[in-house]
Amino acid sequence: MDKLRITGGRRLQGEVVVSGAKNAALPILCAGLLTADPVHLANVPALNDTNTMLKLLRLMGVRAEQNGETVVLQADKVDKLEAPYDLVKTMRASVLVLGPLLARFGQVRVSLPGGCGIGQRPVDQHIKGMAALGAEIEIEHGFIVARATRLKGASIRTDMVTVTGTENLLMAAVLAEGRTVLENAAREPEVVDLAELLIKMGADIQGHGTDRIVIEGVQRLHGAEHRVIPDRIEAGTFLCAVGAAGGDIMLRNVAPDHMGATLDKLIEAGLTIETGPDWIRGAISGRPRAVGARTHEYPGFATDMQAQLMALDAVADGTALIVETIFENRYMHVQELRRMGAGIDIDGHTAVVCGVPRLSGATVMATDLRASAGLVIAGLVAEGETVIDRVYHLDRGYDRMERKLSGLGAQIERLTGKP
Repeated sequence: MDKLRITGGRRLQGEVVVSGAKNAALPILCAGLLTADPVHLANVPALNDTNTMLKLLRLMGVRAEQNGETVVLQADKVDKLEAPYDLVKTMRASVLVLGPLLARFGQVRVSLPGGCGIGQRPVDQHIKGMAALGAEIEIEHGFIVARATRLKGASIRTDMVTVTGTENLLMAAVLAEGRTVLENAAREPEVVDLAELLIKMGADIQGHGTDRIVIEGVQRLHGAEHRVIPDRIEAGTFLCAVGAAGGDIMLRNVAPDHMGATLDKLIEAGLTIETGPDWIRGAISGRPRAVGARTHEYPGFATDMQAQLMALDAVADGTALIVETIFENRYMHVQELRRMGAGIDIDGHTAVVCGVPRLSGATVMATDLRASAGLVIAGLVAEGETVIDRVYHLDRGYDRMERKLSGLGAQIERLTGKP
């Protein structure tokens, strides 16, 4: 089981190229199921999660050719309409095959999902939406089993804002008969990116990027070419890292327009931020200022940035309140940060972070994807050596993070070995 070993205390300096967005790439890969024609994708990140999704698609009969960050999908010979438990349990996003398979083939069998242990994240909104589109759905032996001769457009209002739910219903509705209106839809850039691909494939979609998306169903979709948007969470992670460790870095292949809430918090923390069409420069010379945050759906402060901001606050000047409103179990990194000397108290959904001048290196354990990133940031500023165990969580969402940080001057290495 791989680990990361970090010797802290080095300022970060240089350039890093940000990878494509994991949370955009996963639904976009699933969109390849909606047509028999080739779908050409660029800027697909090399991650454990994208590899798992490609494995699932190949299992279904999709031809998937991968060359670096380019992927070509062709789903003209799909012969297995099932997502099995052994794949779905490792990655919750596998449930995104539900909508496209049901819309195109009229049936699907998907295992109830697993993924990170950061909260329940139920799929009931997906099921409710598919039923509204006319699907017959049963839960059998841990599987969602759905059938429909052809889905029919409907007005659907989800009980909560759900990104994967919006994406699943969007992919189902593009081939449904008639008009579908998605109310209370997620507005994330990753949802917009999926919609842009679907439009290139021949879908009729209006309102993506707002909380009301209108889809006029079409008979079929065709192939297309598309470049996945940059990963705003990876970019934010590197900016939090330089905010905590100090230094001056340039991020390439980024979309600053997608990062307003994160950039606002980092400026408040004392970073100097400069932006261009596809670049961000972040610099800080002294200790950061403590900055509070309340997680919220886009365009609010992303829950996926909470652990990274907390790591910055752990060494900031002052006290910050961080409120987690999205997932009930997303403070599991707190006890690991405490092992490194962080002053953090939890009261329900609120974390009170009292910044300390320095952290101490320790052996810690990653508990989920973004917690891993927070621990890496803490290790970069801690005195002495930090060893982070279970970094397979990190590899789900960050492409060669240790190499990119090494390129910025960090002393970090991967330790490869069996458990």
